[in-house]
Amino acid sequence: MASKFQSRLVGTIILVAIGVIFLPDLFDGKKQHYQEQFASIPLQPEITDEVEYETIPAPEFAEVDLPPEPVTVVIDEPQPEQQVEVTAAAIEAANQPLKVEPQPVTEPKVGNQDSAWVVQLGVFRNFDNANQLVERLRKAGYQAHVFPKQPQPGDLARVVVGPDVSKQKLSGDIKKLEELTGLKGRLVRFNPLNP
Repeated sequence: MASKFQSRLVGTIILVAIGVIFLPDLFDGKKQHYQEQFASIPLQPEITDEVEYETIPAPEFAEVDLPPEPVTVVIDEPQPEQQVEVTAAAIEAANQPLKVEPQPVTEPKVGNQDSAWVVQLGVFRNFDNANQLVERLRKAGYQAHVFPKQPQPGDLARVVVGPDVSKQKLSGDIKKLEELTGLKGRLVRFNPLNP
């Protein structure tokens, strides 16, 4: 035989289960079921007689008389004070192709006087430090730049002064730049395609 406690526990569980299952239905009252209503889209739109159509006007034809022979030279009527005389030799000379003599191709000079130079002061990992150095150099009157202009992750910033075509002038500026910045610069050739 089961104990009283077990009997009471089983009875309580049965009553709670009946209450959970049937009481919500009893208290809800009449249930309302919602169903979405779909409007069907017609495959072909309905055509009514009220549609207005614009009429396209008929093309206009102008009567034009063409000359019996093809026109080869057209000359405006000359002004009374100007007399224009067209000869067959002048027409033939105008129809001749123009002769152009080709110019000899010269190789670009690679000497020191034709190339530009820059003083590279340093390569920095921190672009903020490089930009601060460039601002200090510009305030001192130097033409300074940071390359690359738009850095990508992992790029290094190069600070250069120049470019200038005078190698001697930049060589003389290296000592002044060293006193101003504390960095030893080196003179390098400037490549405008890949600064």
